[in-house]
Amino acid sequence: MIELTGVAKAFGSKEVLRGVDLAVPRGTSTVIIGGSGTGKSVTLKCILGLIQQDAGEIRVDGEALGRRNRDEFLARFGMLFQGAALFDSLSVWENVAFRFRRGSGRKPKAEARDIAVDKLRRVGLSADVADLFPAELSGGMQKRVGLARAIAHDPEIIFFDEPTTGLDPIMSGVINELIRELVTEMGATALTITHDMTSVRAIADRVAMIHGGKVCWEGPVSRLDDSGDPYVDQFIHGRAQGPIEAIR
Repeated sequence: MIELTGVAKAFGSKEVLRGVDLAVPRGTSTVIIGGSGTGKSVTLKCILGLIQQDAGEIRVDGEALGRRNRDEFLARFGMLFQGAALFDSLSVWENVAFRFRRGSGRKPKAEARDIAVDKLRRVGLSADVADLFPAELSGGMQKRVGLARAIAHDPEIIFFDEPTTGLDPIMSGVINELIRELVTEMGATALTITHDMTSVRAIADRVAMIHGGKVCWEGPVSRLDDSGDPYVDQFIHGRAQGPIEAIR
């Protein structure tokens, strides 16, 4: 569904991506891991078009991604942002139905609200939450609202940016289970960025590790513990000693 070939990106003299090759199979959940500053978020932003890569090609469903078809692509994806990224001035249901209240996909208010309430129920929140504001919700509830917004229009592709950041272990487990269930039920293609190895094992079909601006290892999550790659081994076990230099 998503294929990156030789994608490179530099900011001034700093090369962040140095030829990323990555294939995300249709209907699977792929997780990108790697240390801070290795280019995980830059890779995601290049796919979304928030950043233009300097070199290489990004293809979605076999078609090269460019300015001409960017809007068409964006209509096919949903995203759960790090920290939920809800609009404080909008009610919960308005956040979930944001896409349906603006632009070409606009729907009548009553219909948009019904869709939002249905998606809130799907992530374990009752209809009573719909008219509350984000500030009235716990961190875990806000993350669920963000997840409901991500799936509101039944997207083909879903991106998850650090989905469990800031959550306690129990709520992290709940969010991981929801992500796994939703991706499976919807048949969506999922791409996740995370440092949380518990999340990786819970939601991934495939894992790719970025180091030095390139994908140094890619394979099924079942091979993670015997990848044979020293960078992966050090990272997943959190060892200070190894080929990845820890910044002190």
